[in-house]
Amino acid sequence: MASYDFTSVRLFVEGPLAAGGEIETGRDQANYLLNVMRLAEGDAVLLFDGANGEWRARLRRDGRKAVRLVPEEQMRPQPPAGDLWLLFAPLKHARFDYLVQKAVEMGASRLQPVITQHTQVARVNTERMRANAIEAAEQCGVLAVAECHDPQPLAKALDGWSPGRLLVFCDEGAASANPVEVLAPFRGRSGGVAVLVGPEGGFSQDERAMLHKRADTVAISLGPRILRADTAGVAALAVVQATLGDWR
Repeated sequence: MASYDFTSVRLFVEGPLAAGGEIETGRDQANYLLNVMRLAEGDAVLLFDGANGEWRARLRRDGRKAVRLVPEEQMRPQPPAGDLWLLFAPLKHARFDYLVQKAVEMGASRLQPVITQHTQVARVNTERMRANAIEAAEQCGVLAVAECHDPQPLAKALDGWSPGRLLVFCDEGAASANPVEVLAPFRGRSGGVAVLVGPEGGFSQDERAMLHKRADTVAISLGPRILRADTAGVAALAVVQATLGDWR
């Protein structure tokens, strides 16, 4: 069990956080602290800004509706930055929200929606995506908020690919080999990892052919069952974390 404080209210704030500083909350956060969580003057709140670790702060009332937060002590240092990307086709609202939240919980550091030939949802509310990423980080003790990017066509997202970054392609047409065994030879390599999952309609034959030609790409199967796109994303991240990531 991780040594997190799960009992205190945790908030993401725009930093920088430091002892002796002061954070003025926005209207929504003030309402959450005062009216939802029923906190009072002097109560403790845990804060993080994605760069300076987790801090215990004290709540200070500023009138009837405004709140200031005063950082007092760093409770956890900022962990090393993760380097796990998730490329995924946009989904409808509820499933999209679910995938974003679970990806953050699984340690994804960058969320990149990609438009494929069979993508059914072309528009993405990037602000909503970031709000979901922040909420997941707040609830699960994560101290970094994943980068949330606007959607791009798949080919454009792969242009100028970072040298050495492994692309784990979740290929519905791949042989049902054990994905852990397929990825095991790549343990210990540097350059980061990206996971690519497709839309509900799967990848087109042209897209699959293009991906299989890439030298930096390894195709994996996610088992003998058909998974929904949001489930596939979570399953793929679990496999990658267990073989190449921070679960080892």
